[in-house]
Amino acid sequence: MTHTAHDHCANHAHQPGHGPDHQPGDGHGHDHSPGHDHSHDHEADAAGQAEILDLDAEVLAEHIASITAQLPVESAPRHIVDLGCGTGAGTFALLARFPEAEVTAVDSSTAHLRRLRDKAAADGLAGRVRTVEADLDAGWPDLGAPDLVWASASMHHMADPDRTLRRVHDLLAPGGLFAVVELAGFPRFLPDDAPAERPGLEERCHAASNRYHAEHVPHRGADWGPKLTAAGFTVESERTITVDIKGSSSEGGSEGSRSEAIGRYALNSLQRMRGTAAETLPPEDLAALDRLLDTDSPDSILRRDDLVVRTERTVWAARRPHTSGVSK
Repeated sequence: MTHTAHDHCANHAHQPGHGPDHQPGDGHGHDHSPGHDHSHDHEADAAGQAEILDLDAEVLAEHIASITAQLPVESAPRHIVDLGCGTGAGTFALLARFPEAEVTAVDSSTAHLRRLRDKAAADGLAGRVRTVEADLDAGWPDLGAPDLVWASASMHHMADPDRTLRRVHDLLAPGGLFAVVELAGFPRFLPDDAPAERPGLEERCHAASNRYHAEHVPHRGADWGPKLTAAGFTVESERTITVDIKGSSSEGGSEGSRSEAIGRYALNSLQRMRGTAAETLPPEDLAALDRLLDTDSPDSILRRDDLVVRTERTVWAARRPHTSGVSK
C-alpha cells in the first residue's frame, strides 16, 4: 500500500474535489444511494452497506491506522465520539491507537450498531464502546464532552453541515480535536483499458455516478477547512492521502486473502455504483457492467487478476480553542 500525504498550511484554501463516499461511505462511511436491485428492502440494503463497510475496513486497515497515528492530539484522549460510525472501522482503529480511551459510536442504523457491538464483544472491547442510535439531522443526544471527535465520510451527508460543525465545536472539551475524513469518490479498481469490449467503462460509471451525487449529495466535494474555521475551529493540518493497493497475488497466505477481499470489495462497490449510474449509461456499457457483476460469468470481476484499489482521502484536523467561548 502506498500512502502519499501532502500537508497544507491551515489557511490554504485547498479544493480536494471529493466525490461521493463509498459508503460504500466512508470506515468508508455510508452511501445512501439506491442499490443495484431496486426490490431490496431496507434490511437487505443495510446488510449490503454493512458488508461493504466491513470490506473497506479490511482492505484499508493499514491506511486507516496511518490516519489515526498522525492525528495531532495534545495528549491521549480518554473519551472519543465517532460520528457516523457505520460498522466500526474508525471506532476500532481509534481503540487500537488510544488504548486508554473509550469510544461513543453514533449512527442512524440499528443494524450497523448491532454489528459493531458484536465485533466489540468478540474482540473483548465491549467495555470500551458505547453505541448511540441517532439521526443527527433530527436532534443530538447527550454525548458528553469528548477530547476527540472523528467523522469519516459522514459530514457531507448532513442536511446542514455548517450547523453540525458548530454542534461538534460546542460538544468538544476546550482544546479538543475534530478529525474530518472525506473521500475522493468511489475507489477505482479496473485498468483503464478494461473491459476489453468497452475500454474505459469504469471511468464512465464514475462520471455518471458523480452527476447523480452532485444533485442528491450537494455537500460532497466541500473544502472543509474554511467551514471548520467559520465554526470556530483552528485548522491545524490538512493532508491528502493516496491509496494504491495491488489486488493480484499468488495463491494462499495473507496476500491471497487480501486479493480475494479486493475482488469482493470491487464487486460490491460496482454493484452499488450501478444504482446511480444505470439510468445514464448507454446500453452497451450497462451490458458490459452487468457481465462484470455476474459472479457466474467468465467475465466476472471476481475472476480478474489485475484489480487494484486506487483512491484518495483528505483529513482535516481542527482544534477547539482552549478558551471556553461558545461558537456563534
